[in-house]
Amino acid sequence: MPNSHQSADSARRPKGALLVRLCNWVGEAVLSLPALRRLEAAGYELHLYGKSWAPALFEGTGWPVTVRRGGIKETTAQLRTLRQKLNEGGSVPALLMTNSFASALETRLAGFAPSGFAREGRSLLLRFSYPLPSFAHAAESYWHLAGCFLGADEPFPATLGWTPSDAQRAQALALIARHGLASRSFVVLCPFSGPDDRENQKVWPGFKELAAALNKAGVPVVVCPGPGEEAAAAELKAICLPEVDLGVYGALFELAQSVVANDTGPGHLAAAAGARLISIYGPRSLAAWTPIGPHVRLFQDASQWPTVDCIAEAALAKN
Repeated sequence: MPNSHQSADSARRPKGALLVRLCNWVGEAVLSLPALRRLEAAGYELHLYGKSWAPALFEGTGWPVTVRRGGIKETTAQLRTLRQKLNEGGSVPALLMTNSFASALETRLAGFAPSGFAREGRSLLLRFSYPLPSFAHAAESYWHLAGCFLGADEPFPATLGWTPSDAQRAQALALIARHGLASRSFVVLCPFSGPDDRENQKVWPGFKELAAALNKAGVPVVVCPGPGEEAAAAELKAICLPEVDLGVYGALFELAQSVVANDTGPGHLAAAAGARLISIYGPRSLAAWTPIGPHVRLFQDASQWPTVDCIAEAALAKN
């Protein structure tokens, strides 16, 4: 029987290409990062497949990312071409971080051997299907999925460990210099919510007052609106940096004195980047989706929103 040292060496031997179908939301993709690193450490050559924001988000890892385009017919053709490139037409395993029937169908039709959680009646399409237990935090489910695929159980890590690429960090430094800002001299506000929050139930109503309070205290405010968020950003007295990709956004979080965010993807990214995150989770937010990071201060109350004064005090704190 092999000893533990031999077993560890065996686990790290190259295992070939592995297609990973990424989650569809930024926050989920960030929370899946430890699972992805675990798969790489086990010897797999990761090839990620996901939405248009994914290449920038994962640029710092060096993993190749293919952007999913079109409906199921176009996607299947795209995946088939990718499979042939990865293994000259042979079988390639795939691990689905998504739970949808469609993601299992398109990878199976493209000739991959997909594995994932047994959800939405897709088990017959999967090479290996795993039951999904209940977890206190959503990130543990992605970690558990990787463990099922690898046949090994390990404790969930304390941090997510996201980092930008050198180029993204340089872009962030150039951006703040262009606006006369120094590192740790400004606060980034994330006053938006994800597209699934159609009624803005997760948006803290105090951002405009907070921006005014920070400016009054002599601390510059930075906001990075995405498409469709420009009007909301214009209401704040802030330095507006539109069209910033997720990797540069994360690098800006690293440079900030603090970050104040709603229950949304950029909040998870700020936490994973190790920023001082003031995370505001209101009555409609769930504890299972709170950010994970070494410097997160969570304001969560099922009955009411926190006051502007307490958030401003937290944002201006030096430690």
